Amino acid sequence: MRASIRFLGVLAVFAAASGSWGDRGMIVFRPGTIIFEPTQRAMIAWNGKEEILLLSTDLHASQASKVLEVLPVPNEPKVTKGDVEVFRKAVNLINEKLPRPAAGPGAGGRGMTEKSGPGGEITFHEKIGAHDISVAHVLNAEGFVEWVNNYLHKAGVDNPVIPETLRASVQEYLKEQFAWFVFDVVELDEKPKTNEAIQYRFETDSLFYPLKISRTGRGETTVELLILTPRLLTQFPGIPIKQVELRHQPVSVTAKELQSLNEEMDALLGHRDDMKLRIWRIQGDIEKFDKDLIAR
Repeated sequence: MRASIRFLGVLAVFAAASGSWGDRGMIVFRPGTIIFEPTQRAMIAWNGKEEILLLSTDLHASQASKVLEVLPVPNEPKVTKGDVEVFRKAVNLINEKLPRPAAGPGAGGRGMTEKSGPGGEITFHEKIGAHDISVAHVLNAEGFVEWVNNYLHKAGVDNPVIPETLRASVQEYLKEQFAWFVFDVVELDEKPKTNEAIQYRFETDSLFYPLKISRTGRGETTVELLILTPRLLTQFPGIPIKQVELRHQPVSVTAKELQSLNEEMDALLGHRDDMKLRIWRIQGDIEKFDKDLIAR
């Protein structure tokens, strides 16, 4: 009997106003607003030098409000509109290829500052669907705070509040030579909705997924990631490998199959016929995520 994998991407946690969690930090425009993010979807393709990160989330709020999301990336990203159908198609492809129920060890899975200089510069700004995205080159923590405060003031927020834990996380990223942050503004209300997928492409010598930016959130969280690489990964210098659960045995994907999912990912991976596709799950207390997912 073939195993059937469902890509849940559940982020079963809610945070108070100005909280952050999951893959991004969040700052609400309207004080007292509680943000709910019941579902998070991500697919990562990495060729050893560059990564494509495709993200989509389901969000709703306790009252109508705009939300500023903060996503750290290791190098200047190219940001484009993605396709949420990629997630469904990828999981269907996995289910077609799985010969039997399986999950086990290996293949990258458990069971297996200075104030000198300007604070930043805007290098990209575009509305993508329901999103209003800016990419900023941040040079110091004070510049990050100044940029966010100015942005929110211009947007009509009288007393913007940046959580201290978010400031501390940004300082850590800067010390680790991360200088690029994506700011994404979305409008929310009480009705849950799926945001259009956004695709980020950037240079990186390791597969990367941000987690510690999330530490102002509260509660247990589950994050599931579709991972696509030319080979299986065994080194995890960020969160330990024991925290990364392999949901099923990896399946091989051909260039033709990958083209039907995402042509840019196929090009990134060199049109090869032996790509490895699998789902990783990460669970735990969100306040204890003090490292990011890094693998190679």
